[in-house]
Amino acid sequence: MPDPQFPPVAGLGRRIVALLIDWALASAISAGFFGYHELATLGIFALTTWLMVATLSATVGHVILGLAIRTAGRGPAGPVRALVRTVLLCLVIPAVVWGKDGRGLHDVAAGTVVTRIR
Repeated sequence: MPDPQFPPVAGLGRRIVALLIDWALASAISAGFFGYHELATLGIFALTTWLMVATLSATVGHVILGLAIRTAGRGPAGPVRALVRTVLLCLVIPAVVWGKDGRGLHDVAAGTVVTRIR
């Protein structure tokens, strides 16, 4: 059941494709500068995700697919929520467990939602 205080949750397919785009970009940077070291890839993914969500409320993958990360008040996530969300996303388990409203536990903990903007 959707939470009425949050904007509608974007579809799972779009969210997964956005994640794959972001991971592919982190992998390309890691391959070019760090020999595709797995921790470098994860670090690049985390840093770019946090920076972009904190400043633009969307990652590159989100922008390409017309998604944004919003709070209950439909405002931007901001740096603290973005950090909580990113750390939990990188731990994987919170990102693959969803609440009744379709938000991942990383979004529930951060008080955010990935929503479709176009």
